[in-house]
Formats: sequence, C-alpha cells, structure tokens
Amino acid sequence: MDNTYDYIIIGAGSAGCVLANRLSADPANRVLVLEFGGSDNSIFIQMPTALSIPMNGTKYNWRYFTDPEPGLDGRRVHCPRGKVLGGSSSINGLVYMRGHAHDYDEWQELGARGWSYADVLPYFQRAEAWKDGGDQWRGGDGPLATNAGNQMKNPLYRAFVDAGHEAGYVTTDDPNGQLQEGFGPMHMTVKDGRRWSTANAYLKPVLSRPNLTVLTRAMTRRVILSGKRATGVEYDHDGQRHTAHARGEVLIACGPIGAPHLLQRSGIGPAEVLRTAGVEVLHDLPGVGENLQDHSEVYIQYACKEPITLNGKMGLLSRFLIGVEWVLFKRGLSVTNHFESGGFIRSDASLKWPDIQFHFLPAAMRYDGKKPLKGHGFMVLTGPNKPKSRGHVRLRSADPHEQPAILFNYLAREEDRDGFRRCLRLTREIVAQPAFDRFRGVEIAPGAEVQTDDEIDAWVRETMESTYHPCGTCRMGEDAMAVVDSDLKLRGIEGLRVIDSSVFPAEPNANLNAPTIMLAERGADLVLGRPLLPPSNAPVGEAPGVGLTQRSGKPVRTAIRK
Repeated sequence: MDNTYDYIIIGAGSAGCVLANRLSADPANRVLVLEFGGSDNSIFIQMPTALSIPMNGTKYNWRYFTDPEPGLDGRRVHCPRGKVLGGSSSINGLVYMRGHAHDYDEWQELGARGWSYADVLPYFQRAEAWKDGGDQWRGGDGPLATNAGNQMKNPLYRAFVDAGHEAGYVTTDDPNGQLQEGFGPMHMTVKDGRRWSTANAYLKPVLSRPNLTVLTRAMTRRVILSGKRATGVEYDHDGQRHTAHARGEVLIACGPIGAPHLLQRSGIGPAEVLRTAGVEVLHDLPGVGENLQDHSEVYIQYACKEPITLNGKMGLLSRFLIGVEWVLFKRGLSVTNHFESGGFIRSDASLKWPDIQFHFLPAAMRYDGKKPLKGHGFMVLTGPNKPKSRGHVRLRSADPHEQPAILFNYLAREEDRDGFRRCLRLTREIVAQPAFDRFRGVEIAPGAEVQTDDEIDAWVRETMESTYHPCGTCRMGEDAMAVVDSDLKLRGIEGLRVIDSSVFPAEPNANLNAPTIMLAERGADLVLGRPLLPPSNAPVGEAPGVGLTQRSGKPVRTAIRK
C-alpha cells in the first residue's frame, strides 16, 4: 500500500501547496505531492528585492519561450514558470492583487457557476493575514501574510498617486478592499522581511505530518487512466520509473503551461494535436491547451531630476550592503519588491470596470534588472489587463522534458493594439501632472518623438514583454471547449481535477498569484466535499463614469459612489 494514496497532487506551486495543506489536515487522508523542482532554500528566493534572479535563471525556472509571435515581428517571448517548491510564488514579483469584483462575476457569466465575487471573496479572506487585520474584505488570520512593503517611503511613490488624482482619477486606500479602481498603494506577500510564498505559508508548516509525502525532483510523465477514470500517475524519481495509485483523486496543479502539457501527454486533449505528436488519443477534449491568454506590458521611462531612485543602488557595494542588512536585520530596501504604488483605470469611461493596470517603479531598468539607466530615472509599467487575443499550448512529443509549443498570439486583436496606444497616452497625461514637476526629466522610453498610432505600434511590437500572467488553458465552463466544470472536474473523466490558473475563464484585472491561491482554497473544499463558505454581502466600491467619454488630454473626473 506504500504507493497508494487518497490524493495525488501534481505540482507544489501556488495552488499545490495550498491543496497539500488543506487535504492533509485530516489524518485519514494520505496525500502525495510530486514536484519536479527542488528546495526553495536560497537567499535569492527568500529576499524580496532579489526577485529578478530566480525569475531569470534556469535553476528555479522552467524558462519557457514562445514560438515566434506574429504580432511582435517574430520575437520569441520569455514565459517564466516556477520550478521549485512554491512554484511561481517563489520566483514572482510578490505582488498581491485580487482583481476587480466584476472579474469574478464575468467568470460566472462565462459558465463558471458559483465563482462570482460574492462566492470567492470568503476564500480570499480565508487565505490571507492582512497586516491591519480582517474586515468585510480582508482576511486577518490566514496563512498568507500580506503588507504594503516599505509604506511608500520614497517620495516618487506618492507623486505617482497624487498625479493620478490630479489627472482626474480617484484614489483608493486599499485596492484589495472595497474599491480597486484608482491610484494607491500596492500590496505584497512578505512576512518579517521574507518572501511569503505558498511554500512558506502553507507547505513548510505541515511537512511533518505523517500522512503527507512531498517528493522533489519528481517528473510526472502521465496520468494513468482506466477507461474513463484516473487511477494514478507514472513519474520518474531518482533515476527510476514509479507508479502511484489514487484511491480518491488525481489533482493537477502544475499551472497554465504544465497542466495542459501533462494532460496531452496522458492522451487527453485535441485529437489531432495528440496524433500529430505521436500520442494515443484516450479522451478527445478539444479545449485542452487552447484559450491561452496573458497580461503584457511596456516600460514608459523618465529621467529623474533628483538623485533618489534605485538606479543609485545598482552598484556592487550598494547591493552588497542591502544584502547584508537583510541577512542581519530583515529590513531596508531588501524587504520590498519596490512596486509600492500603482493604479487601475478604465481606458474608456464607458467601460464597466478597469482594464488598465499601472505598476510604478522608482527606477529605470528592465524587469530582469539588466541595462539600468546611467543616472536616475523612474518608470511606469502598464498594459491592457483584459486582453482579447488568445493562443495555445501544444505538446511536441510524449517526452515530458521537451518543452511544448507555446503561442500567445500577442496583439492579434485590434482591441489589444489600441489598448497599448491608450496606455501610453494616458500614462503621459498622468506623469505630466504637477505632482511630478520636481522629479520629471525627459522621457527616455519610448521618447517624445513617438506620437502617431503607427509609431506607437512599432515601439510596442519591439519592446512589449509578458507580465508573466498566463492562464486559461484548461478553461472552466459548460460549453464544448470547456475543460473542467465548475467543480474543477475534468469533463468526461472521473477522479481527475485541474486546480490552478489554467482553469480561469478570463484574466482577472490583477496579478494572478492571489486569485490562484483563492482558487485552491475553494478547490480544497470541493475535493473534500465540505460545505462551501457562505457568499459575502460586502459592498463593491464603484468609480462611476459609465456613458462618459474619456479622451486623451482630459480624463473624466470621477468620485466614489457609496
């Protein structure tokens, strides 16, 4: 019986660690977790400011790349995914953003029954330990610690919020609370100066449970089917092939690239895709690997007239001293991801909820930390948060080590191209406000000479990057292209669920780590057959403007509707 478990979880990432904790809480449940990555015991993972190192290396990152993207002049785009305990929560930018209430109402409208905002808010709360305690919107005693970093000590953070207000937008004290829309602080998953990944928050506290087995360096080759039921998995570990059997269910939690790739290797997916790769078709499910979507962004950079930016901290000595301060005291610039203020606005005031997100950084550099500006600068990272373009993930062979074909089809839709034009023009209006007068120097990127639609489009094609929020490849719903139902069960196969961001019907208007953790919290209750938490009646803040026209140069001034 040593190789038989009640639940087999594939992937110890943002969702898998949550599932491991919640399912093993009952001593009667024997749980196996298979993770191909290794330990997260690295200073570069645990120190928040070092985020660019694990995200851009190969030790902790699958380091996927897309096929040549037609909408980006054939460029191949990096798509990092965590290959380590904690998964992408161990290598991401640590941003904690839930999304707008209407994002989840949209899920329900798209066929994800029971996933409205009222339904999911209690699970956001159950997961979270907000620094100020719980209320109608925030959780106070969950495993996942969230805070506001260094409280926007650098004056550039406050200048960005003030400039947004001067440009005519609302401000919000808590974008994860009643009102997401507007300019305000951004929150992060940090506790006592450390990255608070799901490995730290959920997995490590329960590793001593005798009914929980976690294997690292374990590559799951396929899900084993007996007819139309999943009965176990085949995996490689320590140079040997193994089989583990599931009395209850197999739970796939290996993310929006890994989940469809594993299903396709197991003979589950679009029949023609499987045949082309030489895999026997065991269950023709056309939606597996389709509906791939992602947030993408551009960097709008300005010189700074005062020497107060992070560009002055990029030297070897400065970085060494920041690291020493973290090792000794867990304080200072080392304990933040530096995205301490941001904003959510509508690209047009007739929209129902925001579709543009801003991350503000008091530095001018690439997200991977390369090629920082010589001198001082700041930048706004922005892009359309409700993309219309869709792509796919398709296996090339049954070899689990051969990376799948990934194509996002970035900028395939005119709505997305127009969205970037709006992002640039609206950002310029915001940075042109008086709050930035003492700081704002020349526009470095794209440069003041980039003005027309054609010039903006060319710059976006050349410089646009992923925001690292892929999702949707095992979409939840009720139509023929849906992969899982609203209980996260694979359509047509018993004993198999997918519980990660691949099931999102559409991108939330936010970073995806918080929604993924919420999904796993609710998914655990579904797996265990427990009564779901009762829906919330917390009100949703709105910044009205529906029916008005927002135009470049004069954004609509809005106010909070109580």
